[in-house]
This record gives sequence, structure tokens and C-alpha cells, in this order.
Amino acid sequence: MEVNEILVLIMFGMFILLLFTGFPVAWVLCGISLVFVPVAMLADEWFDAFIGIDWNYASLVVPRMWDIMTNWVLVALPMFIFMGLMLDRSGTAEDLMGNLVRLFGRVRGGLAVTVTFVGLLLAASTGIIGASVVLLAVLGMPMMMRDGYSKELACGTVASTGTLGILVPPSIMLVMMGDRIGVSVGDLFLGAVFPGLMLAGFYVTYILSLGYLRADIAPVSKDAEPISLKVIFSALSAALPTAALIIAVLGSIFMGIATPTEASGVGALGATILAFARGKLTLEVVREVGRETTKTTAFIFALIICATAFSLILRGLGGDELIEKALTSLPFEPSGIVIAILVVTFILGFFLDWIELTLIILPLVAPVVSALGFDLVWFAVLFAVCLQTSFLTPPVGFALFYLKGVVPKGIHLIHIYRGVVPFILLQLLGLAIVFWMPSIVTWLPKVVYSP
Repeated sequence: MEVNEILVLIMFGMFILLLFTGFPVAWVLCGISLVFVPVAMLADEWFDAFIGIDWNYASLVVPRMWDIMTNWVLVALPMFIFMGLMLDRSGTAEDLMGNLVRLFGRVRGGLAVTVTFVGLLLAASTGIIGASVVLLAVLGMPMMMRDGYSKELACGTVASTGTLGILVPPSIMLVMMGDRIGVSVGDLFLGAVFPGLMLAGFYVTYILSLGYLRADIAPVSKDAEPISLKVIFSALSAALPTAALIIAVLGSIFMGIATPTEASGVGALGATILAFARGKLTLEVVREVGRETTKTTAFIFALIICATAFSLILRGLGGDELIEKALTSLPFEPSGIVIAILVVTFILGFFLDWIELTLIILPLVAPVVSALGFDLVWFAVLFAVCLQTSFLTPPVGFALFYLKGVVPKGIHLIHIYRGVVPFILLQLLGLAIVFWMPSIVTWLPKVVYSP
């Protein structure tokens, strides 16, 4: 093994180890990058006869940061974040939950199905996992506990449904993926529609099946009322504002009226108008939403900048060639290589957040996948479905910790862990279906953008 390859492995190893120290990930990435510049320069000097490191990569860090901060596509990030936070403050989710409970209350597992539908609408309008999980837990968990639902089923439903926002468009993860691997964000949004709906359908099917087989786990709501036209009309009326906002954002993208960046501005304005119409738009709300949007955006952009520096130094050491050599030397067919990438990504998801995997791992493996002849839009959505499991897998499953902070008394971490296991298996089933049936991802972009 050559010296630069050893340095690449040490660089990766240091990154993994330093994550467990508790330092912010952005500072870990930047710190390692700064340390390895002089280390690799000395190695290049001492072993000049054996390696030749191209330090043009190191000099590109500053202009690359400038490109990031002037990137038109990434402007969508703060807009979608603002849209999600403002919609959260508008109170539409509470009305929607109450009306859907009346609609599905006479069905076994109806409360959990209600949580899934509300979570799907939140996913298509917010895309912020923390806000979705907390809101669903605050609204849905007390009702499910009151009606005698299994603690595991209640926890698993809330945690898994809350993570749909990372996949269902407009997803900030898909925006970042499109920027990192150079594919159209609109194509990724279109490609992710059916996989996201498929996962939600799996959740509903599992809940209804469990309610049918085990009435004690998912009973009928105690105060369920008969279904009437009035109940149906109330449910549709409650869903209409959120649905209209989703159509305005995604419809403008899919119909070619607006770019994702322009549509994000439409979404932010629409969420603000919705909050105003419901009497929730106050100066304090605007201040809180603006502050949270700034903090979240700063966090994401700090990670993007530091991950860019890390990636540039890694490439200067020949890390991309090492990854390509390692993958192409595997004794598998091209499909087997993609499966190997997904397995490694799933395992890394136990320890790394989706942002690190999107910014560091995806740009390294995407060129290899493209060279093997696979569609990058399909692979990016496949990668996104795989990353969704990282929110539910301990020890770094962020959805689990968001949920633990707001669950009612009597629910412990072991209930949450046991509850998410069936939903992780459903996500892996969805991953397998998307892998073996690429048309689930590729069909809609082809239809929408065909002449």
C-alpha cells in the first residue's frame, strides 16, 4: 500500500474516532483538514520518489467556499427551512390531527394511521425531522396512550413517520445531494415521490394488519364517532391549506414554472400567509422562526464548507482513486458493488448523521456508480432511502432522541428501540424494491420532462 493511501485511511480513521469525543462535526472536519495539509506535505517531501501529491486541491479550498456561498441552488435550503418552521407555528397540524382522528377513529389502529397521514403531509411541507417528530409526538402520543395502544407501536409510528421528511420532496437532503453530485434537484424531487409514498403505504398497511391481528395493540378509539359527510368534509377542509401549499411548491417545480430555488420562496411566502390567515403570525413568531432558520442554516452551511475542505484534501491524497479502486476490485457484478455501497452506508448510519454521509461518502461513490452505467438520479434516491434508516438506528438515531425528549411518562428508551425495529425492516424492504425496480424512481422524471 502506498504512503498516500495510508494517509487516506488514517484521515478517515481519525474522523470516525474524533466523532466520539463530542466535538462539533464541522470543527472535526476542518481540524483534520488543517492537520493533514502539513502532514501530507512532509510525507510528499520525504517520499517524493514514491508519491506525488497535487496540492492544487488545497489551494482550491477558498474559491470552493466562495462557490458554495454563491450557489443559487443552495439558496433553497434556508427558504425550505423557514417554510417548515412557519408552517409548524401556523397550527394547521393540530387541526388536521383532530379531524383525521374523527375520520379514522372507528378503525383499529386508526390513531396510528392518522399520525402517519399527518406525518406524510408534514414531510411534504416541512422536511425538518426534529420538528416533525416532536410535533407528531406531542399531538399523537397522548391520544394513543389514552386509548391503550402498545407503547412500542406508538413510538415506532411517530419516529418512522417523522423521518419521511428527509425523503419526500421538498427535502433539504435532496437539495444537498443534487448540488454535491451535479444532478437536477427537480429530477430528484420527482424521483423521490413514489418511494416516499410507498414507505408511507407500508407503514399504514403494517399498522392496519397489526390492528386486525392484535386488537389489544391497536384498539378502536374510545370516543370514536360515526363517519358522516360532515366528518369527511371537516377532514378535507383541514387538509386543504397544507395540500394547497404542497401543490404550489411541488407543482410549480414539476410543471417547469419555477426552479426549486424559486419554489422555495413561494413555499416560504405561502406558509407565512397561512400563519397570518390563522391569526398565528405575530412579531414573536417571526422572530423565533427567523432565529431558528438562521441557526439551522448556519449549522448546515458550516458542515458543507468544512466537508468541502475535508473532501479536497482527501482528493489531494488520492482518496477518490482509492475508493474507486477498492469498489471496482470487489468480486461482484456492478449491481453487487452498489449493494456493497448501500450495506456500508447502512452500517455507517449507526454512527454518522445523514449530512456527513451526504457530503463526504456520496460524492466519493457517485462517480464510481455512474461509471458502472447506473442512473445517478436513481442512485441518489436509493442512497436517500438508505440514509432514512440512520434516523432510527441507535446509537446516533436522532429521531429516537427527539422522541425521547417529549414522550409521556412511563415510556422508556427500550420501548422506542423495540418500536422502531419493524419500521426499519419496512424501510429496508422499500430499499430493496427501489433497487430491483429502478422505474419507481426514473418513470416520473421521464414522463414529466418527455417532449
